[in-house]
Amino acid sequence: MNISPARTAAFDVLLRIENEKSFSSALLPLYEETLSAADAALCHELTLGSLRRQIYLDKLITHFAGSKKLDSAVRVAIRLGLYQLLFLDKIPDHAAINESVLLVKRAKKVSAKGFVNAVLRRSTRDKPNFQYTDEIDRISQETSHPIWLLEKWRDDFGVDEAEMIANANNEIPRPTFRLTPFEEIDSEIRSNWSRSDFVDGCFAADRSSPDLRLLEENGAIYFQDEASQMAARAVEISDGGLFLDVCAAPGGKTGLIAKRFQGIMKLAVAGDLYRLRVEYLRDNCRRQAADFVNVVQYDAIEGLPFANDGFDAVFVDAPCSGTGTIRHHPEIRYFLEPGDFSELSLKQLAILKNASKLVKRGGSLVYSTCSLEREENESVALNFLASDPDFELVRPAVDERFVTGDGFARTWPHRDGIDGFFISAFRKK
Repeated sequence: MNISPARTAAFDVLLRIENEKSFSSALLPLYEETLSAADAALCHELTLGSLRRQIYLDKLITHFAGSKKLDSAVRVAIRLGLYQLLFLDKIPDHAAINESVLLVKRAKKVSAKGFVNAVLRRSTRDKPNFQYTDEIDRISQETSHPIWLLEKWRDDFGVDEAEMIANANNEIPRPTFRLTPFEEIDSEIRSNWSRSDFVDGCFAADRSSPDLRLLEENGAIYFQDEASQMAARAVEISDGGLFLDVCAAPGGKTGLIAKRFQGIMKLAVAGDLYRLRVEYLRDNCRRQAADFVNVVQYDAIEGLPFANDGFDAVFVDAPCSGTGTIRHHPEIRYFLEPGDFSELSLKQLAILKNASKLVKRGGSLVYSTCSLEREENESVALNFLASDPDFELVRPAVDERFVTGDGFARTWPHRDGIDGFFISAFRKK
């Protein structure tokens, strides 16, 4: 019996995520490009589904296998099998079990074949009824979020909101995207799309499809979450203005801003820290027909290689924890540590302060993250304002429903059905 290409690819992606802390968003396109449409779709479902249920799946593994220490390849194979048995009704039990056994053989863990087979077969007969120590433990097991992260959200937002956020993170997001102006798209395909109620130029489809993937490959559309597009559209550039995107990679927001103000602004510059990210940023700008953007490499924490007061509009989409994007990147929840938020906030404030030096009098500065955490959002913005009296807070250029009482903007996965973003806007007096 051969292993299906979809299961082989999903296993390889999950093993790299487990061992290397790689990201599914980077790996899946590489592995899926050689698969058929059907196999690519199954690979996607197996990978993200297993990640979304990982804590629960590991709880089951402990129940069936005890405290036995498992090799990462064996654990990943069992997770894959359990996910198919418990959550995918259309896959026969024998296919999920047999191919998981073959996966450990392929990984040269032949001695574990019988063990994997026994655990998975037992799971089809034994339905454990787990007990919970408290509400947070229950939410953790049911939604596969770390207890410490749920406790933080409970303290910040309340236990009900914490549970709603965790549940929303496990929902499969609709594909959202924007068009490029250079491609005619079949009206029959477009008839299945809906327009965003809140973000100009943003479209959504009910589900991913070969048509959508082909349009993306041909450069006719660019996949980008509604909240991400909203953050980019909060940037305003005056006629003849000079624009800088400080933390620009991978470049989706850069491309949207650049194309929106092409022919209006005089100069667009974008940069990032690492060479590979800068190269990807440059290539991504080309893919979006925004190759007129000048791409630069620098360390924005140490300082920016531009003259003070040189730009009319500066955008800081700061490196962050990404807790607002867990529904797209489920592995993020397992990579984070409790001390990350305070550490990130120090870097974010340093970048924001360095970026602010480059803004002209009367110019604008927009700060954004894809994080839900106050340490990375309100705290950074308020600390910046307290440190620099030359700047004042202004209302972000977003739909009124997203503006908070303290003058910032926020989106939420559980309230709005989009990624969780924070946006603050400042003007230099």
